[in-house]
Amino acid sequence: MLEGAVQQTIVRDGIRLAIVSAGDPADATIVFVHGYPDTKEVWHPVMQRLAAEFRVIAYDVRGAGASSAPRGPQAYGFAALGADLRSVLDAVAPGRPVHLVGHDWGAIQGWEFATAAAFDGRLASFTALAGPALGHAVTASREPLRHGHVLAALGRLRRSWYILPLLTPGGPTVVWRVLLDRARWRQALQWVERVPVDDEFPAATVVADGRHGANLYRRNLPPRALAAVGLPHARVPVQLIVPSGDRFISDSYYEAAERIAPGLRRRTVAGSHWAQRARPALTAHWIGEFAREATAGQVRPGRRWRRGGGLEQLQGRLALVTGAGSGIGRAAAVALAQRGA
Repeated sequence: MLEGAVQQTIVRDGIRLAIVSAGDPADATIVFVHGYPDTKEVWHPVMQRLAAEFRVIAYDVRGAGASSAPRGPQAYGFAALGADLRSVLDAVAPGRPVHLVGHDWGAIQGWEFATAAAFDGRLASFTALAGPALGHAVTASREPLRHGHVLAALGRLRRSWYILPLLTPGGPTVVWRVLLDRARWRQALQWVERVPVDDEFPAATVVADGRHGANLYRRNLPPRALAAVGLPHARVPVQLIVPSGDRFISDSYYEAAERIAPGLRRRTVAGSHWAQRARPALTAHWIGEFAREATAGQVRPGRRWRRGGGLEQLQGRLALVTGAGSGIGRAAAVALAQRGA
């Protein structure tokens, strides 16, 4: 439960959007967008840790939780999702830029919005957690096949096996009404993903959310798969948080992130796909730190370590030396320090 939470509902073109907020409205604002098949409550542990310093806001996207679930895939395109976000911003932070944070499909949406001129002046930064740009994910899946590396392609696609039943006619109903229910999904999260569960997560509406939310895949994935369109450059500072134990998204899907987000801040968090639940303190720390830097206009450029990239990569990095007891550890530390670590 999010302490001090304020619940509200807005309606745009007949679509009801459920919003929760906490914190001082005068503070810098962070807006959280959840993924599939979650609801806004998935962010509560992170929001609670940030509410003393920021105004924190989350909303149920269309098709999830207490928001409307329009029928048919056509209602779930990026244009409609972007219009929903603009309506939320107009209602909770009119005329003010916000820091956008997305997880899974919330992050996939966020990449679209962070690279769109339509959100100029509305976004101050973007943090993507366990969610690549959709065009990049499609391209990464195709690349090995272009070079005849079938096994490599299958290795990349094996984590995304669940997409096929979600795209198959009737598949989402079979998955969520026959194979899964809230109890089974709860057990999978707790014992396979090692994610803490409670009365709010997974939501009581997860079966309906899973069926309706499948329209995100059905509406947006096929057009990108048929003609992967490169994204323009990000128009705000971007932070990428990649869970090291993600069973659903291949690390290769993030390889092109630096191309559209120069100065990308990339971090790796140990654990499963739901890092905001498994590691809420660390996730909140990184989100808050990045938001503070972006608010001050002093975002430090991030640099991904590259094998064979040279010793100059040590500049400004933290080096941890262990396992030495006879002077070699000190010598290694001095040598690293001399190279800027």
